[in-house]
Amino acid sequence: MNPVKKSASAKKAAPVVKAAGSKKAAPVEKAAASKKAAAGKKAAAVKDATVAPKKAAAVVKKASAAKTVAPKPPRNESHTALVRRARRINRELAEVFPYAHPELDFENPFQLIVATVLSAQTTDLRVNQTTPSLFAKYPTPEDLAAANPEEVEEILRPTGFFRAKTKSVIGLSKALVENHAGEVPGRLEDLVKLPGVGRKTAFVVLGNAFGRPGITVDTHFQRLVKRWQWTEESEPDKIEAAVAALFPKIDWTDLSHHVIWHGRRICHARKPACGACPIAPLCPAYGEGETDPDKAAKLLKYEKGGFPGQRLNPPQAYLDAGGKAAPPLGAAG
Repeated sequence: MNPVKKSASAKKAAPVVKAAGSKKAAPVEKAAASKKAAAGKKAAAVKDATVAPKKAAAVVKKASAAKTVAPKPPRNESHTALVRRARRINRELAEVFPYAHPELDFENPFQLIVATVLSAQTTDLRVNQTTPSLFAKYPTPEDLAAANPEEVEEILRPTGFFRAKTKSVIGLSKALVENHAGEVPGRLEDLVKLPGVGRKTAFVVLGNAFGRPGITVDTHFQRLVKRWQWTEESEPDKIEAAVAALFPKIDWTDLSHHVIWHGRRICHARKPACGACPIAPLCPAYGEGETDPDKAAKLLKYEKGGFPGQRLNPPQAYLDAGGKAAPPLGAAG
């Protein structure tokens, strides 16, 4: 019984009991009053039992557990429902990561495209710790195109696969000089023809250096859109097309940042921090990771876990939000 209704019942019973005590009350009225008074006492007893400490604690615990469980979208989710859920996830992530940005340090399109090529098979942090030396010695495509490969290899050694990456960035620089007057082109069809540049790298450059919308399908993006059941595709190009169909073109670049940031900080590959996830109620994969809030909080990375980010020179908005700049290569801590 609802406690509010019980209280109302108890209040109604009080004047009836008084009437039953009156000498003028008729026998029938007395009997009715007695029944109502008994009902009132029973209601009061039930109410007292409801607020007993042990049972109250049990109710609170049960309610808390219920909030943690995320409902899974139906397998036959309509396209319209999928679009709504996907866009809501993006809106929620935009509130969690309002400062999301490309996590590679760069000052111009040339630096960004080189840094993006170097980020393969390593972290953005390691690239950011390496590129200052590279760009200090080779600030332009012309400089890098004429560089001694062995010297470049030595600089890029910390990024891994340094020989292959050296070949790519020198070849990329030569192509820019020979075919684009030393300038990074702003068209997808031109970018993907450059050595070491695929669609992922091209969209990073287009979206963040030229302001032209694009979806960046990296490993984090692929993992999360599958967990969220946005698509069943497994090839990057098909994933890109499937997700692009769910959002307005203007949202594509920021969407990429939101998804990638969430993947790096909360929705990890091996052990997602489900108990600390802001979009748990919208996630079909809830429960694959740690659901205990306290344990999940310990899994958070970068600024969400109180640690430095990946950029040595992050945007001011990130710093204003409490983010910390990453240390340079070789720095203590």
